[in-house]
Amino acid sequence: LALVAQQKGYRLILVVPDKMSREKIFNLKAMGAQVVLTRSDVAKGHPEYYQDLAAKIATETPGAYFINQFGNPDNPAAHEFGTGPEILAQMDNDLDAIVFGCGSSGTMTGLSRAFATASPHTELVLADPVGSILTQYIEEGTVSEKSGSWLVEGIGEDFLPDISDFSRVKKAYSITDAESFHTARELLAKEGILGGSSTGTLLAAALKYCREQTTPKRVLVFVCDTGNKYLSKMYNDYWMLDNGFLERPQHGDLRDLILRPYNKRDTVVVGPKDLLTTAYQRMKLYDVSQLPVIDDGELVGIVDESDVLLHVYGDEARFRDPISTAMVSKLDRLDVASPIEALLPVFDRGQVAIVMDGNQFLGLITRIDLLNYLRRRVQ
Repeated sequence: LALVAQQKGYRLILVVPDKMSREKIFNLKAMGAQVVLTRSDVAKGHPEYYQDLAAKIATETPGAYFINQFGNPDNPAAHEFGTGPEILAQMDNDLDAIVFGCGSSGTMTGLSRAFATASPHTELVLADPVGSILTQYIEEGTVSEKSGSWLVEGIGEDFLPDISDFSRVKKAYSITDAESFHTARELLAKEGILGGSSTGTLLAAALKYCREQTTPKRVLVFVCDTGNKYLSKMYNDYWMLDNGFLERPQHGDLRDLILRPYNKRDTVVVGPKDLLTTAYQRMKLYDVSQLPVIDDGELVGIVDESDVLLHVYGDEARFRDPISTAMVSKLDRLDVASPIEALLPVFDRGQVAIVMDGNQFLGLITRIDLLNYLRRRVQ
């Protein structure tokens, strides 16, 4: 849509749930689309639900046309007369099963119609995120009034789209976020295919299906989009660690809360002789608010946004001053064996926790690091 609108000179407004990756949003904005972010934690019928909000904006915008891919018959038609015949031609009309995900349901409905006459023996298999209502609907024929939440993007639903037709879908697999992400990463590691998060869901379901078979089958699965749109999430080890999808060796002390250990060269640091503009640029680049100041392997200070701001405000030329002129060198340090409760007074003073093992600097712990740690314990 963004490409077509750009080429045709149309104004395009896209309503996007706030769980979508920032790469997707940047991509759309780069192509000229106006992106309206809305909540991803509300259900259909809520004014902030992305479809309801899109319909409202369309009604209030003179001359607007609401694409509504969830109720637009052109959506499944594109797959019935385009994708379906293309697949069958490339597979020499020999296809035992096809594994797909369902968001708007256009792909599923269109392929179902195409295969109903051209390849009726082809089994349609749904790959669904845990939390979506669709697997229960396929297996039990009932529509749950409650849906969960999931981090995989683009597939799974909390309602049945108007254009959906599940009549030929007899098998469905619920796939966790963790299995989806790890499967997509494994696909990249083993096959060199950089797929998106829903690709992991589909491939995980396809593997489950294949392992259940007792005779050889020709099975097709989609790589739905490129993993370039998920570099800040699924392919980011720090994001995976934060969300509990990767595990580090546990030590039973404060090291378990350090996201970027210094001894693994994960901590972003500066030196006391570096310029304040260097500190500012690294904070921006790595999206952090404070930096340890390291001199000859030893921690000599901390510099944060406030330190830089107070030093340069009123005289921007001070950005060229060395970091030593603005850093805090009198530091409260926590021994690695300290209890977690010892972090709270540090945070209450508006500081980050500096974790030491004797004279050795191990890393920093922030409020969000503690929150992530506590959330992982609940999962």
